[in-house]
Amino acid sequence: MKSWLYLAVAIVGEVIATSALKSSEGFSRPLPSIVVAVGYGVAFYFLSLALRTIPVGMAYAVWSGVGIVLVSVVAWLVLGQKLDAWALVGMGLIVAGVLVLNLLSKAASH
Repeated sequence: MKSWLYLAVAIVGEVIATSALKSSEGFSRPLPSIVVAVGYGVAFYFLSLALRTIPVGMAYAVWSGVGIVLVSVVAWLVLGQKLDAWALVGMGLIVAGVLVLNLLSKAASH
């Protein structure tokens, strides 16, 4: 269970870092650039801890799927990005895929 917490921290770090990329303006603004670097550092460190027990394919599927949805939500709420019905359908399919992998697939266990 601890590994899944590590993966959650990694995802949050990645979402924060990715969300700050636009504000960094090509790494020309110091504070957002530091947020990006620290966020990705946290993300990869905690991902490495999660990979001690979670299979890499499973961890990456969860990391990328949840990350895509969360970054899209942050972009919608904070940056004013528009999400149409098809974007929501696509994100729903991503969430469904992550759930299928975790709840039904034998790949989730060692």
